[in-house]
Amino acid sequence: LQVFDDEGKNVTPHPLFQSDPSTAVFRQGKLYARGSSSTWISNESTPKSDLDGTAEPGSGEDPALSLSAVQEGQEEVEEALTEADLDQRVDIYLSETDTLWMFDMPSVMVSVEAEDAGRVLERNKIYVDMCKTKLGNDLFVERTVQTLAGAAKNKEAQCETISVADKGMMVISWDLDNSLDASGTEPTSRAEGSRSTRGESSRSPTAKEPDETLSVSSDRGITTSSLMIPESAVPVRSQEEEKHHSEAILTSENFKQNLVIMERILMENIFQPKLAAYRQIPVLIEPDVTSDTGGAAAATEEAEEEEHGKEKKDEGTEGKGFIDPSVLPDEKGSPEEGAAPTLEQLWSYTCDLTSSHSVSSMAWNKANPDLLAVGYRELHSKDQKKGLACCWSLKNPMWPERIFRCEHGVTALDFSLASPNLLAVGTSSGSVTIYDVRSRHDATLLDSSASLNKHTGPVWQLRWVEQDRGAAGGDKKERLMCISADGRVTEWLLQQRLDCRDLLKLRRAEREKKLPGEKEKKSEAPISQQAAGMCFDFHPEDTDIYLAGTDEGHIYQCSCSGKEQILGTYRGHKGPVYRVVWHPCSTATFLSCSADWSTMLWHRDSGTPLLTFSSVTAAVHDIMWAPKSPFVFVAVKESRVEMWDLSVSVFKPVVSFPAHPEANLTCILFAKNTDCLLLGDSLGGVGVWKL
Repeated sequence: LQVFDDEGKNVTPHPLFQSDPSTAVFRQGKLYARGSSSTWISNESTPKSDLDGTAEPGSGEDPALSLSAVQEGQEEVEEALTEADLDQRVDIYLSETDTLWMFDMPSVMVSVEAEDAGRVLERNKIYVDMCKTKLGNDLFVERTVQTLAGAAKNKEAQCETISVADKGMMVISWDLDNSLDASGTEPTSRAEGSRSTRGESSRSPTAKEPDETLSVSSDRGITTSSLMIPESAVPVRSQEEEKHHSEAILTSENFKQNLVIMERILMENIFQPKLAAYRQIPVLIEPDVTSDTGGAAAATEEAEEEEHGKEKKDEGTEGKGFIDPSVLPDEKGSPEEGAAPTLEQLWSYTCDLTSSHSVSSMAWNKANPDLLAVGYRELHSKDQKKGLACCWSLKNPMWPERIFRCEHGVTALDFSLASPNLLAVGTSSGSVTIYDVRSRHDATLLDSSASLNKHTGPVWQLRWVEQDRGAAGGDKKERLMCISADGRVTEWLLQQRLDCRDLLKLRRAEREKKLPGEKEKKSEAPISQQAAGMCFDFHPEDTDIYLAGTDEGHIYQCSCSGKEQILGTYRGHKGPVYRVVWHPCSTATFLSCSADWSTMLWHRDSGTPLLTFSSVTAAVHDIMWAPKSPFVFVAVKESRVEMWDLSVSVFKPVVSFPAHPEANLTCILFAKNTDCLLLGDSLGGVGVWKL
């Protein structure tokens, strides 16, 4: 079969494979097996045909005849086979053809478990190092694309002359905010003023330019917009939007901070005479303001004159009546020769939040002498719930700066000396909590609730103590010490959580039995059970030595280091010891007060008291040495505060001042750098009294 085109040319397709005439080509046909021999049908005599079934050029044989001859030969061979030949096993071998690769893309990722993973990582590291070295090279530029910059073109246009004018006026943020609510011409004038006050030039509107408003108010300040907005497009705030905007202002932190500052300014103006007396500085008197208004001016002048006369009277009384008890023996010789010392109340730290609580403890901040921490608890509550720890400041005596709410009543607190922002609080449940007073929230910084060794009784006293660690440079470490009603003196470790270790376990001593006619022998009582710890105080020079008072009336001198933890026992009180304090100057003596109505003066080397002070039949809740006189101490009883001067008398106090008839005094604290005394009562008030 041949194919010719329109011009008569032979366009018959050639076969894809041209065989060599001199080489015999064998092609595998059907395989037939007969016995042990195999018959191959070869296509030698059959001309090789192309895809269309045409004969190979030059063969000269008819493909149809060749195909029929092969079919007849196959039929003859098939007829020659027998059933026995068909039952024989024939082995047929199949071979896989070569794989044809259509597309091959090598992977850019290599498994970390591959054999050449190390080599790939090494090449990547070399590449990264090379990139780092080329960062500072001027010839190295990292770009995503490289596009030629278009040629710059200048286009000029002709317009009318722009007239510029400077205008200025005084506006505030409220005027700019109210301009959005206006519907007429006020926004334009105020906007121009706001633009000029910022030092910008404003264009006068022309016939082609619409009116514009440029002021936008926000909580952070006033911004100026450069867009030209028509007056008709200014949205008028709805009542709901105005309400939301007012609420946003009232709840913003900046507004609250400004209110705090304003409140402090007002409080300092109101309490200025009292604060001046507290700081021992002259009281400022407001000058008389002349006015033409008749009755109002006269009434104002009369009120001012009356107030000034009262202040002068108070000043005269202060000059005569306020005498430091420590200088009485030197200047006057005896209290009878001069005026008697008195107490005058300046103000009281109290508010509605603390009115239902009782003051349990007070402590000054070590870095800021104007910051006072006060602990409150419910005195008449059985479970001692709802305690408070408040931080008061002289800048606002009517409301505390920080309020920390506790689940149980606060029994003790103290500020840290190394970190003055840390406030340790002990509660009636035995837990110890540390707060950060810099935070405005009452969240705890550390808590002993997760400690397995926490106290099981109320923490009656805690204190931050600096102790030498024997370092060459005199390094000191601060530790938090506590004494609890469970009879344990513990040291708390400040880590990721609060945990403690026991320094001492107080044991109750049995009474000694004395036989008839036998003298008393000084011997230690056998241990029977734990005694509740009520108070403690560390030696002012050697902080490894401390005193511990118990509910059985005994005072123990203890050591933090060494095998002998108890160095001595002082017996004299018949009731629980509420407070024990070392003398700040004479470090060998100390004071103690008890529920047996007495206050005792002890010497370190004597087991019996040197002096016993008792005036009225009332429990002594707290005592404290005066910071400016080594002979003066103050004792707080249920109904009154007593000031004793040992250089004047050891039989009766110099000052015995009754408290509020409806309140009982609970604790006492001397003010720092001033002659004032702080008294806490059972109604939640802390009175500041001038000596």
